[in-house]
Amino acid sequence: MSGFRRPTWWALLLTLAGALLFIRLGVWQLHRADFKEALLRRYAASSSAPLQDFTKVAANPPADRFPRVRVAGRYLVDRLYLLDNPKHDERGGVEAFAPFALPGQKSLLLVDLGFLPGNGTDQAPELPPLPTGEVTLQGLYVPPPPTGFEMGGDALARQTRWPKTSIFLAPAEIARDLGRPLYPRVLALDADPASIYVRVRTLDLSSMPPARHRAYAFQWFSFALAAVVILLVLHRKRDRRRP
Repeated sequence: MSGFRRPTWWALLLTLAGALLFIRLGVWQLHRADFKEALLRRYAASSSAPLQDFTKVAANPPADRFPRVRVAGRYLVDRLYLLDNPKHDERGGVEAFAPFALPGQKSLLLVDLGFLPGNGTDQAPELPPLPTGEVTLQGLYVPPPPTGFEMGGDALARQTRWPKTSIFLAPAEIARDLGRPLYPRVLALDADPASIYVRVRTLDLSSMPPARHRAYAFQWFSFALAAVVILLVLHRKRDRRRP
C-alpha cells in the first residue's frame, strides 16, 4: 500500500457504510427476483390444481398462491366493465369483467370473463349475453389487474351507461360505482373452447419482472464497487517531481 495515503477514519466509515448499503440493496433485489420466479411457477401450476371451495379463501387468499376455486351465484348482467388496455394483440380489444353475486353475501366477486379481440377500429366489440340464472363458475382466484395514474380521475363515475370502459379498473372505484364491497381478488375463469372470450392466463409482472430486479441488483453492486474505487483514487499518492 506504499502507493496510497492512509485515509481518514470518516472516509473509511463513509465508504464502508455506503458499500454495505449498496450490497444489501443488491441482495434484496436478487431475493425479489427469486420470489417472483417462484410466483410465476406457482401460477403456471395452479391451472391444473384441484378445485377448492371459494368460501375458504374468499376473504383471506394466500399471498403467494393462486387457488383454483368453484363458486355458485348470479351475474349482474347489466353491470359489465371493460378494460381498454390489455396487451393481447395489435388489433386492440377489451378485457371484460362482470360482478357476480353469491347467495346471502353482500360482497361481490369480480369475474374476468376474458379478452374480446377488436377489429382494428375504435369501436368496442359486441359482448355476448350472460346467463341470467344461477350458474357455477370455476377458475383461478388471482389479484386484480394492475392500476396506474389515470388522467381525469375516476372514469367510471362519469359514465351513465353500461358497459363502462376504462384504461384501469381499480377495485375501489368499481365498488364505489356498484355501491357494494368487492372480494379482494378476481376470478379468472378457466379456458372454455366454446366461449367467444380468449382466456390466455398469465401473471402480469410487466412493471417489474425478475430480469429487471436482477438488473437493479447489478446496478447496486456496481455502486458498491465504485465507492471503493473512489476511495482508492482519492487517496493515491501523486508523484512530486522537481523541474
